Amino acid sequence: MPEVLVQYQTEIWRSIGETFIMVGVSILAAVLVGLPLGTWLYLSRRGQLLENRAVFSVLNLVVNIVRSFPFLLLVVFLIPFTRLIIGTAIGTAAATVPLAIIAIANYSRLVEQSLLDVPRGVVEAAVSMVASIKDVIFKFLFVEARSGLVLGLTTSIISFISYSTIMGVVGGGGIGDFAIRYGYQQFKTELMMYMILIMLIFVQMIQFTGTTVARLIDKR
Repeated sequence: MPEVLVQYQTEIWRSIGETFIMVGVSILAAVLVGLPLGTWLYLSRRGQLLENRAVFSVLNLVVNIVRSFPFLLLVVFLIPFTRLIIGTAIGTAAATVPLAIIAIANYSRLVEQSLLDVPRGVVEAAVSMVASIKDVIFKFLFVEARSGLVLGLTTSIISFISYSTIMGVVGGGGIGDFAIRYGYQQFKTELMMYMILIMLIFVQMIQFTGTTVARLIDKR
């Protein structure tokens, strides 16, 4: 192992753990909130089962506003809200708040797009069988769109890793923050390159896993 990695191994493992925490919370938020939100967006669109122009317009506007915010500005903008619910605006726990919000917005849009790719005949067949809304969602829509949902989540996770590198501005830590503070600012270029390599390996592993799972569950 290179000497520079041995020298900073404690800090490196801590930064990896911080990244896992931030990305893990983002994934949970995306799945637990973003998936239902994206489904609701789809169902409330014109011509869909729960068509509601007012609901769709509000949800669509909120998602668009969050997604259009430059992420660094979103982090700063949410500091009062973060302090309100976490008790502090500094640290890894505080960093999960803006990450969770952007995760929800991004994945909900990808969920909506995946569901829109489901052939309309599938929904019509479900309705003709007098399926309940719950059955239409879980037994037809999610089944048909499962490959797209997995690919969308994979893309989102990679984005979460990228976003996590910015969280050093609120003391969130993580691999990206470590690379900047210990590598770039202290002119340890070799250390910074190793951190970049670690992030590249993580991203490639996530992309490979997501693509493989999506291919295996693809019905087509």
